[in-house]
Amino acid sequence: MKKISYLMAMAIVVLGFTACTDDDTTQQGLQTSGIDLSNLDTSVRPGDDFYQYACGGWMKNNPLPAAYSRYGNFEKLSEDNQARLKTILDDLQTAHFAEGSTEQKLADLYRMGMDSQRRNQQGVEPLMGIIGQMEQATTVEQLFQIQLQLVPENLYAFFYTYFSADPKNATQNILKVKQGGIGMGQKEYYLNTDAATTDIREAYKQTIAKMFQHFGFTEQQASQKMENVMHIETELAKVSRSQTELRDPEANYNKMSLAQFNAAYPHIQLEKLMRAIDVPSAYIQELVVEQPDFFAGADQLLAAMTADEYRDYMEWTEIKDYAQCLDDTAEAIYFDFFGRVLTGRQQDYPLWQRVSSQMDGLMGEAIGKLFVEKYFPAAAKERMLELVSNLQVALAQRIDAQDWMSAATKAAAKEKLAAFIVKVGYPDKWTDMSALHIDNSKSYAENVMLCKRYWNAENVRRKAGKPVDPTVWQLTPQTVNAYYNPTTNEICFPAGILQPPFFDLEADDAVNYGAIGVVIGHEMTHGFDDQGRLYDKDGNLRDWWTPEDAAKFREKADMYADFFDAIEVLPGLHANGRMTLGENLADHGGLQVAWTAYKNAVKTLPAIDGFTADQRFFLSYANVWAQNITDAGLRHLTVIDVHSQGRWRINGALPHIDAWYEAFGIKEDDKLFIPKEKRLQLW
Repeated sequence: MKKISYLMAMAIVVLGFTACTDDDTTQQGLQTSGIDLSNLDTSVRPGDDFYQYACGGWMKNNPLPAAYSRYGNFEKLSEDNQARLKTILDDLQTAHFAEGSTEQKLADLYRMGMDSQRRNQQGVEPLMGIIGQMEQATTVEQLFQIQLQLVPENLYAFFYTYFSADPKNATQNILKVKQGGIGMGQKEYYLNTDAATTDIREAYKQTIAKMFQHFGFTEQQASQKMENVMHIETELAKVSRSQTELRDPEANYNKMSLAQFNAAYPHIQLEKLMRAIDVPSAYIQELVVEQPDFFAGADQLLAAMTADEYRDYMEWTEIKDYAQCLDDTAEAIYFDFFGRVLTGRQQDYPLWQRVSSQMDGLMGEAIGKLFVEKYFPAAAKERMLELVSNLQVALAQRIDAQDWMSAATKAAAKEKLAAFIVKVGYPDKWTDMSALHIDNSKSYAENVMLCKRYWNAENVRRKAGKPVDPTVWQLTPQTVNAYYNPTTNEICFPAGILQPPFFDLEADDAVNYGAIGVVIGHEMTHGFDDQGRLYDKDGNLRDWWTPEDAAKFREKADMYADFFDAIEVLPGLHANGRMTLGENLADHGGLQVAWTAYKNAVKTLPAIDGFTADQRFFLSYANVWAQNITDAGLRHLTVIDVHSQGRWRINGALPHIDAWYEAFGIKEDDKLFIPKEKRLQLW
């Protein structure tokens, strides 16, 4: 599986980064502390609950909006960016563009999305053509032929297929197939029997039935369709791997020939599915099956499936995929479960925010080009590249300093570090979208279908039977996020993340290294976490560690998994230290690397607003993770998210950083204190 490690969803604009020396103390002294004192809760001792101390004021001053299940600086910045996108899209409505231009397509699609009157008049009609075809079909074979019509929209129903780098031949794309097909996303929602999960499952059943009734089926018909959907999805859940199991790159690499696949899973009919998106058979003669047990179970399920089950499951998949592009009622039914029940949100986002978010997924790079022209100056990219270089030097120093690594492994690690592809701000070349057609005579939902078909065809054109293009970005420029991709050995920081509180031009180096510096170090460390370390400098899945060093790494990493496993996030609900291991290791590494880079750059900095520079480094880091979250949202993310949540990215990470103790004078009687010999140390 192509593993891209993301920091989290966030937002952006950076102009400069300075390295402070003894000679520039005066200049730095003119800058602000970069710390908003109102964010603090000084009634709490830093060593008892640093999260509350550093973020308590922010949480009080930024109550959870009803539309959110989690609202923190990430979400706040993302919201700001969406407002910028809205400005761009609104401005497009007031200008005239040539027919077929990218701007015209953006303007038309956004206008259709925002036309709630037209969408309500059309109701569910945009999907009734394909639903009607399914209702007319009486056999599994007839339904499969209908499914082939939907494959160009990426509707494979029971699993996913995609082309990406072969993990053991990383310069070449290969077809991969992976598990999928369950509406609630995680197997635990179908199989766990605790009261909270059972309530969620019952609410999901009600949602399915209610949605089918909205599409014109009787209560009895809708109830039967719901039973069929739940049967299929539950059977798929039983053979699915958990999020934790999916983190094993070797277990997800099962290369076989097409002939072997067809013999093992004869009912999948993969060749026909690929033919439906114009993939020549020659390009799928070898493929990677990521979860063989899942496909064995799915194959048996398909063999035994009745026409009614097949029909109802495909109808639900189609309805669920497009419900947010239809009328207000369909959107409300969808939100009531996937927003309110599953995550604890009390109301949906306003229409402009929903549509701009959808636009970001459908024509994100086109909007991104306009975004960086307006909000991200070219100078920012150069300054950010300089900062990344500083962090690379610091990580090399951290590698050299480890007494548990052999010289051979250190040398290979530094070779990999030096080979990082660094992407900052926006792509060097933009995608030509001239082949994308937006049709004003069709509904918004139908145009979303056209966009899906375009991107599916584009991905096939770019990747099927082709070498990997290392210049392609996995995120749009405006995305509030960052990532490390092991098969290209790249780190990427879109323009979307390069603004306060991640980078503050008015603040000094301590604050900037504590925020964006840790973000950079975090993504770099992913190249050496429990997954990333299994890929070499060329992106191939190959363990380049000596056996002794690999064993020492696993021993140390296991301690992090155990530490986070012990955290009780809600009464009776513990964090999953194994599932979040890679992100927790990256947080630890990011802090250590950014601290080293900060100390390399900074000789002396004055105290500002009563805080030393070292204290501001850690307060800046903590401020990034300030958030309010519902219990439902916390429970949901504990099941699905490979990241620890904000409180534990602070209170779980900092007690293992020696410099934090020194900066705040943490003592043995403080609640977060961990004896030095028991602190976890990797980088």
